[in-house]
Amino acid sequence: MSITRRTARRSVQILGVAAASSALALSAAGSALACSISEFSAEAKCDGGKGVITVTDKDFSGTKATVTLYLEANGADAKQIGSQDVTGSSEGVTITFNEDWAPKSEYRINVTAGKRNVGDTPILTTPAEGCSKGETTPPASPTPTPSASTPASESPSPTPSASDSTTAPATTSSNAPSPAAGDSNLAETGANSNTGLIAGIAGALVVVGGGAVFFGMRRRGANSSR
Repeated sequence: MSITRRTARRSVQILGVAAASSALALSAAGSALACSISEFSAEAKCDGGKGVITVTDKDFSGTKATVTLYLEANGADAKQIGSQDVTGSSEGVTITFNEDWAPKSEYRINVTAGKRNVGDTPILTTPAEGCSKGETTPPASPTPTPSASTPASESPSPTPSASDSTTAPATTSSNAPSPAAGDSNLAETGANSNTGLIAGIAGALVVVGGGAVFFGMRRRGANSSR
């Protein structure tokens, strides 16, 4: 039974299509197995006082991948930091993002290979101490409670005694009557007083008394002469 030229040509075409299909399938399977999220790792580091985030790709097949870095806040993407392409190797190829991270910040790293989303690496949490001096906030120290006892260096002020009191003694009131208001100067000069009237009355009384004595003695002498 002889094989015609037409039959041979059709057989070759069928074998070619099968080989191409097998190659595409093996290529897709190889890509799927070669680029795995487990081959990517991320780390927060310091470079000259500034923060950086590095991502290392250890894909032995050398599949080209795209790495995208996101800053996280409350479990969601707050900002996209940037994207870089990387072709891994068995020894590892590292790419660096110049991200001056803050202490205890969270970052998400997503990897894609072509149009396929490889996945996310575990959330990266930066260290508690920043790269710049003074970025670490120390825990608040408790405020010391003041001692109830008086320090020995501070002696209490002495209480002043009764003899050292600066209060002036109370003035002893005099028993002498106080001069009436407005009469002090008049009493010294004798003005506006009844001294002249009293002297006149006294003189009149003396004259009257003397006259009475004179007439009384005269009357007694007259009676004795009888």
